[in-house]
Amino acid sequence: VGIVNAKELLAKDELENDMRILCENLVFNKTEDATDEMLQRTAYERACIDARKKGLPPPRKPRGKLEKMPRMQFSYDNVQPKPGVEPPLPTSDAAQNHVPNPYLNSKLTHEKIQAIRNKAKATIQDPNIDFSQPEDLYPQSFPHFVRGRDSLREYITSLFTSKIAIYDGAMGTMIQNYAKKNKLDEDEYRGDRFKNWSCNVKGNNDMLSITQPHIISGIYKQYLEEGGSNLIGTNTFSSTTIAMADYEMEEYAYELNYEGARLAREACDEVTAKDPTNPRFVVGAIGPTNRTASISPSVEDPSARNVDFDELVETYFEQIVGLMDGGADILMVETIFDTLNAKAALYAVGEYLECSGLDVPVFVSGTLVDQSGRTLSGQTGEAFYASIRHAKPMCVGLNCALGAQHMTPFVERLSKVVECFMHVYSNAGLPNAMGGYDETPDDMARNNKVFFENGWLNMVGGCCGSTPPHIKAIREMSESFKPRKLPDVGRPKMWLSGLEDLVVEDVHNHLGLPFLNVGERCNISGSLRFKRLMMNGDYGTAMDIAKKQVEDGAHVIDINVDDGLLDGLAAMQKFVKIAVTEPEVSKVPFMLDASKFDIVVAGMKWCQGKSIINSISLKVGEELFKEQATLIKKHGAAVVVMAFDEEGQAATEEEKVRICKRSYDILVNEVKFPPEDIIFDPNVLTIGTGMEEHNNYGVDFINATKRIKEECPYVKISGGISNLSFGFRGVTKIRESIHSVFLHHAILDAGMDVGIVNAKELLAKDELENDMRILCENLVFNKTEDATDEMLQRTAYERACIDARKKGLPPPRKPRGKLEKMPRMQFSYDNVQPKPGVEPPLPTS
Repeated sequence: VGIVNAKELLAKDELENDMRILCENLVFNKTEDATDEMLQRTAYERACIDARKKGLPPPRKPRGKLEKMPRMQFSYDNVQPKPGVEPPLPTSDAAQNHVPNPYLNSKLTHEKIQAIRNKAKATIQDPNIDFSQPEDLYPQSFPHFVRGRDSLREYITSLFTSKIAIYDGAMGTMIQNYAKKNKLDEDEYRGDRFKNWSCNVKGNNDMLSITQPHIISGIYKQYLEEGGSNLIGTNTFSSTTIAMADYEMEEYAYELNYEGARLAREACDEVTAKDPTNPRFVVGAIGPTNRTASISPSVEDPSARNVDFDELVETYFEQIVGLMDGGADILMVETIFDTLNAKAALYAVGEYLECSGLDVPVFVSGTLVDQSGRTLSGQTGEAFYASIRHAKPMCVGLNCALGAQHMTPFVERLSKVVECFMHVYSNAGLPNAMGGYDETPDDMARNNKVFFENGWLNMVGGCCGSTPPHIKAIREMSESFKPRKLPDVGRPKMWLSGLEDLVVEDVHNHLGLPFLNVGERCNISGSLRFKRLMMNGDYGTAMDIAKKQVEDGAHVIDINVDDGLLDGLAAMQKFVKIAVTEPEVSKVPFMLDASKFDIVVAGMKWCQGKSIINSISLKVGEELFKEQATLIKKHGAAVVVMAFDEEGQAATEEEKVRICKRSYDILVNEVKFPPEDIIFDPNVLTIGTGMEEHNNYGVDFINATKRIKEECPYVKISGGISNLSFGFRGVTKIRESIHSVFLHHAILDAGMDVGIVNAKELLAKDELENDMRILCENLVFNKTEDATDEMLQRTAYERACIDARKKGLPPPRKPRGKLEKMPRMQFSYDNVQPKPGVEPPLPTS
């Protein structure tokens, strides 16, 4: 029994399929967002009622959630993961072959390294920069280590897989503690050498390596002997020309790093000599500087910056030369609150390794500033890692800002994605009202225990507020636990990032297709409105276009400011600098798109995330192609490679495959570019032009896509989809219908992964009217000779419908086009089999 309005009752079979699913989800409480989706559908139905009352066309129906369609699989997609035996290796020969560092820095005479040393001669004369050891100093097998004989990369791998290694604690806290018991004022900071310095230097802790070396050496030894640290960081957190500008000591940057590392080297060697089974290592500490490349210092101007990428690389390179000349074993880019600064530091590390030919392990440590779990520049921990993993660090982790208790959820999340070793060196709790730290050694050890119990770490230490007793307590707590296991090594994937991370192989778009939507509307050639805004310098409204694209389903934003009347270099930089300060825009990765390579490079230097460069190709010749690809690789970006060569654009299937395979071989085998970060664009060309030679362009693209994916493992295939239907411009319904059929088959039948699209206008193939679908299939797959003529006829009809709506007139009659022939009903006598004729048909007489 039910009290109902019988007239309005519907049979379940009368419901539209999407309405039935929405109702079942709501009635049976199948999904958390069932109510929200039904409210969205209710708003649509209400809008339809209003439209009918006003004689307007109905709005577009909300799709709700569509089922995810399976991604096309290739042979290399089914590779079984293997156990990880060491962190991912840099591509240099020294790293790949585990070549020991000889510690003979005097033999490193590359002009860039020598220029730093020559500059430093004004403050330091002929320092000892060689730290090799006799091969027979200690026994050959682990746990012994001899510089110049043994690979540090191999040693760290053995150490970090056999125990939780111990890092040191806070340098600043120890200096403050020293000052409480001993006189350490302005005069002591200056020492004799800087007695008449032009400004106050108290608080410049790094200069104590020069003026009060016994204090710094004493702190190093306390961490080594009392704390039991396996590795100690150098007193060089602020030893860059940029940070030293506060004390007018820029020219002493090399010496500060050299002395900070040398003192640590001496302390480590002294302690190691007492117990050669427990070698100690010097970690060259590279701090973030006191400037941020991603954040504007001006409230009024979001594009303003007080430092740029090239300045950061220059200052970091000088620091690195000083640290290595002072005897550092490892380089640590630490306390990262702005990932762009860290990328500049890692770029400088890469330049040093390229100039020196050495294999030096690199550690990277980020700082999440509060319980949001984000860096100061807005990135999540996962996005931070995705942005720097191209540098192939041996160890990645978190330090500073928070105590161990507050770090726990973020360490857990990071440990699930990091491919190398993991570390944490937290503060001794949160600062109290006086700026001090209250956690005792036992408190800090207890709060770190959760990391050890869950197997999240390979190295642990302390940051602000920690002292040798804290490190000792943490060490003793860790000794009964096993270190984190390296994750299994599986199929490589393209891992992009903005403020949030995005794995391309795991993406499905709003239509349920395994496809990355690259928003096309921030492109001067793709949007007249965007072009007008850029010409008028209206960057604020241009940001609204970018935001709308993300809301409408774009996973990546394409940025193109190519125009002969616009300064592309300046416009690209300004747009990116503003965009990275807009969370609703910069949460997604960027595709930097320009016809001039210097424009995309300029944009890349303002992106803290992992972006895509669009594009390079062989049309510039092999040598320049390799140079451009190498630079992109150093910055850690992915790349779009167009199917062009020295002879021109690939139009046919065979040409597309040939050029892409040639490009792939050069990139992967010669440049050592990660194949998963290559996106081929085999040129989506216009069909339906009336020219017979263009009719097969859609078929050629789809066929080439599958072959390229088969012959070039792990690559992606992309294209500018609007090019396909350019001959039908002005009628969005026609164009998007053509795109729908093309993408459906290119993605599901050939493996296309990426496309520059207007996400809002995309249609699912199932949403097309049956006759429109047939017209599109005939056109895209070149099925009939008159496919173009029939589509032009349909285009004229759709245009007439648009005109009729504008004038308030009824729509014209739809042209039928060619209808499918329906089968005639068959009877038993229709199936009589023919018999051989033996005579002509007889008269009936």
